[in-house]
Amino acid sequence: MGGPGARAAQRIREFGLHSLISVPMRARNTALGLTTFIRSRNPVSFQPDDVLLARELVARAALCVDNARRYTREHTAAVTLQRSLLPDVLVGGSALEVASGYLPADATDGVGGDWFDVIPLSGARVGLVVGDVVGHGINAAATMGRLRTAVQTLADMEMPPDELLAHLDDLVLRLSAERGDDEVARATAATFLGATCLYAVYDPVTRRCSIARAGHPPPVVVSPDGEVTFPEVPAGPPLGLGGMGFETTEIELAENSLLGLYTDGLIEGADRDMERGMARLGELLAHPDADLPTLCSSAVRDLVPAPQPDDIALLLVRTHALGGDDVVCWEVPVDPAAVADVRARATRQVEAWGLGDLAMTTELVVSELVTNAIRYATPPVRLRLLRDSRLTCEVSDASSTAPRLRHARSWDEGGRGLFLVAQLAHRWGARYTPDGKIIWAEQEIPPPP
Repeated sequence: MGGPGARAAQRIREFGLHSLISVPMRARNTALGLTTFIRSRNPVSFQPDDVLLARELVARAALCVDNARRYTREHTAAVTLQRSLLPDVLVGGSALEVASGYLPADATDGVGGDWFDVIPLSGARVGLVVGDVVGHGINAAATMGRLRTAVQTLADMEMPPDELLAHLDDLVLRLSAERGDDEVARATAATFLGATCLYAVYDPVTRRCSIARAGHPPPVVVSPDGEVTFPEVPAGPPLGLGGMGFETTEIELAENSLLGLYTDGLIEGADRDMERGMARLGELLAHPDADLPTLCSSAVRDLVPAPQPDDIALLLVRTHALGGDDVVCWEVPVDPAAVADVRARATRQVEAWGLGDLAMTTELVVSELVTNAIRYATPPVRLRLLRDSRLTCEVSDASSTAPRLRHARSWDEGGRGLFLVAQLAHRWGARYTPDGKIIWAEQEIPPPP
């Protein structure tokens, strides 16, 4: 009779196989496979000592295989986590053209904690951030995600760069303290003990950029004529040290300037000479008219041609200015009778911009914000309208007291103005300036028919 068994027996006889040991490969209560030892040329059959040796050998091999499997799974999870925490799409509005490049660390060194972000702010401004968490692995990736979320929250609160970094420093200190309370996690606490970060805010109306950094490399600026500079921004301490302050530096950027933010892995190189790496980066970016995504990818490829022990992040932006045709500003007399005139001016301006669908909403928003400023704030009072990717109405005054959104009761005669603004606008808020504050409200511009 034939069959698979008979054919297998025939093949065994043909190759002269006469003795066999099968040992299950198991590690940590997990079956990984089956190992088979076969003897053919040696006429002596396997003995009990051979079985013991085979079992010992397979047990050691199973442990190594399981370690490799676990490391691969952890590394894959860390890479997936890090990728999910980085932004999928970067949008700079009409103020910035944006491109980014990112390379994970070599698999043998583990995933790092580099991150970058572009955050839309009020008044057509844009926040730019790049950071690097000390350490590798899932802890570094998770900490990076927490810091990125914190930066977005603090940026939405309209904090200047130096104050934002101070709050971020406090957060890193708290994370370190939380890890230090756990004796088991104390060995990995180094991943929480530090990070570097650079935060910048670009204003397309004034073409000024406010920058502060915490132990991070300075930005690179390429002017429209190709001149490369590294602005002298006070370095500040890395995040997590505490007790030291940060400083904001303001620079003016010509329209179509190139601004580059990066992490140290991009410029360190094999010789660890950061100044030489910065000079090389400037040479590669000294092509202000080049296509931004192509320039970004080629710079990363030329500076880091081989796998590296650290993550690499490069964020490039090309600046644009908001023209005079897109910004109007009026002084508002401190007189309730002036509200009607300012409201009419705003309505005419919105219609002149071809945004007649927003005229009625703009009229209501301007009326409420200007009335509140005249009634409660300190002069001078100004109204500014900006046409960007959204229509923004800003009312500034010299008071440092921000209004509070109230939910008026049915018998209240007032208290509904700001609530009405919040319902009509896409979003609204307040930000402080050296001279006082600005209350702003944004409206979505409908797409053209």
